[in-house]
Amino acid sequence: MVLLLLKLIVLALSLHGYETRTQDSPLAFNYYKETCPLAEEIVRRNVEIAVVRDPRTAASLLRLHFHDCFVMGCDASLLLDSYGVMVSEKQAGPNLDSLRGFEVIDEIKYLLEESCPFTVSCADILAMAARDAVALRGGPRWEVLLGRRDSLEASFDGANQFIPAPNSSLETLIYIFKEQGLDVQDLVALSGSHTMGKARCLSFRQRIYDAEFKETHYDKYKRYTTFRRILRSICPESGKDNTVAPLDFMTPARFDNHYFINILQGNGLLGSDNVLVFQDHTGEIVKQVLAYASDEKLFFASFANSIVKMGNINVLTGTQGEIRKNCRFVNT
Repeated sequence: MVLLLLKLIVLALSLHGYETRTQDSPLAFNYYKETCPLAEEIVRRNVEIAVVRDPRTAASLLRLHFHDCFVMGCDASLLLDSYGVMVSEKQAGPNLDSLRGFEVIDEIKYLLEESCPFTVSCADILAMAARDAVALRGGPRWEVLLGRRDSLEASFDGANQFIPAPNSSLETLIYIFKEQGLDVQDLVALSGSHTMGKARCLSFRQRIYDAEFKETHYDKYKRYTTFRRILRSICPESGKDNTVAPLDFMTPARFDNHYFINILQGNGLLGSDNVLVFQDHTGEIVKQVLAYASDEKLFFASFANSIVKMGNINVLTGTQGEIRKNCRFVNT
């Protein structure tokens, strides 16, 4: 009876706009309902405008959230520009000349500061923008837990260490995700992000030209030569590092389950995509890939669950960090 009463009290508080926290999260739903009621609408509208202008922006915004959370946690450290002795994470190998969408975050932050000064964190903007970007391209929509605060520093070394490389082995991917508190199921679900967006030749040239790499990953099956020829026509063996190819040739601008169909056929663009199938010695990952390939709703549900889990990595709350006025710089 007491437990039921407590649940009813929590429900009543949430319906009246008070913060409601999950048992395993310091974040809350409806966090800005009183302090900045239009926050989520401002984010959604501006993400929609950006994605209409350039559909690729959806994948870019999702990627910003991922690259931020994997370095010191979801604290917007990724958005900081270099200043003084601090070197920006943007300059790290996995991010340099690769990440996009910063100007979209800048515009959203500007509008939020006009509406609710020093209220909505840059870290929360990244989380909301990723959610809205996925939904706008046909993917699932989930409730975003909010209340993150922004980091006072960046980690150039952390970005080089914890962002998975496009030629990572399965063992390396599992290790990196485990370091963030994410399991193998999260790894497979979140890898589905590669169902939209593009990658530079620099990211997958090894996958199509390196003989040892091909033998290790897929060429021992003597298959997929047509796909490899297509990639070679786009990316010559030397030069054109910044030429891009779609991560999913079937539906490159749509968030769907085609990524999993692709990797079952050996047609994942990045080496780190194909290892989910070809380096799985237990068969458990392949089972998960097969399940997602045949059931898009299952993939959507798993993805939403895993990205909410990812969005809770080492968050700053309460009096930790700050609410930046400009996402590129700490407050003076």
